[in-house]
Amino acid sequence: MEQGLKSRIAIIGGGPAGCACACFLKQKGILPIIFEKNSPLKTLLPTGGGRCNLAHAEFDLKELAANYPRGEKFLYSVFSRFGTSDTLEFFEKIGIKTYIQDDMRIFPVSDKASDVRNAILEALKGVKIIKENVISIKCCNGGFEVRSENKAYFFEKVVIAIGGHSAFSLASGVGHKIIEPKPALTVLKTKEVFSFLSGVSLKNITAVCDNKSYFGDFLFTHEGISGPLVYKITSIMAREKFPYKITFNFMHGEDLQEMLNKNPHKNIKNIISEIVPKSLAETVLKICGIDENLEAHKINGKMRDRITNILSSFTVEAISTAKGGEVVTCGGVSLDEVDNKTMESKICKNLYFCGEILDIDGFCGGFNLQNCWSTGFLAAEAISSKI
Repeated sequence: MEQGLKSRIAIIGGGPAGCACACFLKQKGILPIIFEKNSPLKTLLPTGGGRCNLAHAEFDLKELAANYPRGEKFLYSVFSRFGTSDTLEFFEKIGIKTYIQDDMRIFPVSDKASDVRNAILEALKGVKIIKENVISIKCCNGGFEVRSENKAYFFEKVVIAIGGHSAFSLASGVGHKIIEPKPALTVLKTKEVFSFLSGVSLKNITAVCDNKSYFGDFLFTHEGISGPLVYKITSIMAREKFPYKITFNFMHGEDLQEMLNKNPHKNIKNIISEIVPKSLAETVLKICGIDENLEAHKINGKMRDRITNILSSFTVEAISTAKGGEVVTCGGVSLDEVDNKTMESKICKNLYFCGEILDIDGFCGGFNLQNCWSTGFLAAEAISSKI
C-alpha cells in the first residue's frame, strides 16, 4: 500500500464538487489529493451551452432550495452556510467576474465555461491530481484504503465527489444505501411523431402535467420534446410511471376571432403563423382538417374553435425518456445517512460526500452547480476543523 503520499485527504472525483472542495481546503492551507481518471472539470465545459451557468440569483435560502425536487429540506442547512452570495464571492476571488441574465441565471462575463474551468484549475495549483480510476474504498486501520486500477493508497479522510453512476459502488461498498438513479432533467420520447417539427422552438409557453402548471421554453426533437420547460416537468415526474400526458398552451392571450376579423383575405396558415412557427401552424391545421390556404373570412365558428382548442390545449403523450438525453439524474446516496451540516457520513466516520453523488437534483438554471459548490464547501470546512 502506498504510504509516501504527503496528503492525508483524498478527494475521489475531479468534477465541480471535488475541485470546489479542494479549493476550499487549499484556502485553509490543506492540500488534498484528487483522483480523476479524465481531465479535471471536463464536465463543466458543456454546462450552460458552453457558457457555464454557474449559479442562480436567488439569495433567499428557502426559495433557492425550493428548486430541488430531491433534497430541498436537506439543503436548508447547507445554503445557510454557503449560498449564492458566497458562490459569487468565491468566483470573484479566483478572478471570475459574473453577470445576471433577465431570467436570474448567473454566467461569467466572458460567457466561456473554459474560463471558469481555467480559473478553478489555477486556484488548485499545488494540489496533486492522480489520473487513476478508483475502484474501491475500504475502512482500514482507522482510515481508508483507496484502491485504484494500479495500486492501493492509505488516507485518513476521504471525500467522494464523483458525479453520476460510477461512484455508487464506492458508496455502497462502505455500507451506504443508494436511491435508485433515474433520468431527471431529460428529453422525452412521445407517442406522437414530431420528426417534421424537429428543431422548432417556442418561448414562454405554459404547460400542465399531472395537474401541475409549468412555464418556460421548449422545442420539438426528432423523437419528441426537449428544452427547459420539458426538463422541469421531467424533473418533477422523474419517479412517475410512463405514459403520462402534457398539455401545452401556445396562446399568449391572442384572440383568434379578432385576428380573423382584421385580416379577412389573409390565409389561415399565415394568421396562425403569427402565434406559432409556420411549420407548427401547418401541423395544427392538419389536425383540425382545415385547408391551410383558406382565407380568414371563410373560417366559421366551429373551425375557429377547433383551431383555438388545439393551440391552447396541444396535448402529447410522453412514453419514455430519450436514450442519452438526460442532463442530470436523480438518486444517489441516501440523505438520511449524511449529516447536512458537515457532509460527513453517519455510517462511516471521516468519509464525506459532495455534489451529484448525493440524492439531490435541481432544475435547470445553475442549481445543480450550486449544490456542488455548497456541499464542497461544507465538506472542506468539516475536514479542516478536525486537522
